[in-house]
Amino acid sequence: MSIAIKISQENYKELCALSGQLRVHYQRPVSLNDTLHFLLKRRTLSDLAGSWAGSEQETVEILKDLSQGWKKWQIKSV
Repeated sequence: MSIAIKISQENYKELCALSGQLRVHYQRPVSLNDTLHFLLKRRTLSDLAGSWAGSEQETVEILKDLSQGWKKWQIKSV
């Protein structure tokens, strides 16, 4: 089933540009419908906020390990 929608010229150009990038990436034709689907399914890191149900002890251990790792990290200049 097809439905017509109205979008601005600017948004249409952006969709076409993204469609071109996806076409290059996937090496196949990509429709604007595929492009919209990609945009709607794309997740960001902030989408995961609150999704981890770790214990307080796990959090402490992870932060401790990160702290130790950062202490070992050094900038190497060339």
